Amino acid sequence: MQEPQFQQQLQQQLAFIAEMDRLKAVYRQTTVKEDGDRFENSAEHSWHIALMAHVFAPLVGEPVDINRACLMLLLHDIVEIDAGDTFAFASAADIAAKADKESEAADRLFGLLPSSQAMDYRALWQEYEDAESADARFAKAMDCLLPLIQNMNNEGGSWRRHQVSRSKVLKRNQYLEHSAPRLWAYALEQIDLALANGWLTDD
Repeated sequence: MQEPQFQQQLQQQLAFIAEMDRLKAVYRQTTVKEDGDRFENSAEHSWHIALMAHVFAPLVGEPVDINRACLMLLLHDIVEIDAGDTFAFASAADIAAKADKESEAADRLFGLLPSSQAMDYRALWQEYEDAESADARFAKAMDCLLPLIQNMNNEGGSWRRHQVSRSKVLKRNQYLEHSAPRLWAYALEQIDLALANGWLTDD
């Protein structure tokens, strides 16, 4: 690669990395019990689920490229830098408005990178959103399972605060059923326990 071209690409990559620092200022509904119950930020969340995907890799129920799924997990919430975080159990109108905002954000943020890298990352982000491949389904399953684990450790956490129903949590975690059947069984047990403890509402 010629030096001017390398320098240009390096500057684009550095600009992207600097912009990613803003994800640390996007806060979610999940709280960090060990840090005074402060709200978790999206950068922490992305790291946590990528690590979790590697830990649970032996439990996958269909062939999955774990490294590829983990890259999806590290990329999937980048759009929140522009679009903000939308609570998983927000109103239907808020969820519907989210898609357009996040797509525009993906175009801008991944567009900071050199063109070939921008296209690859943008395509991975879209694949995650569509959740039609085994890699994307497993990534989605991890993204949904972690808040379940956190809410159970926080005695209901955001579920209790927002009066979330059992059926909504079941639906949100449905990717586990085929991506990681043993974790689906665990999730079902935890959801029943949360209902019994009054942390989820009954339908």
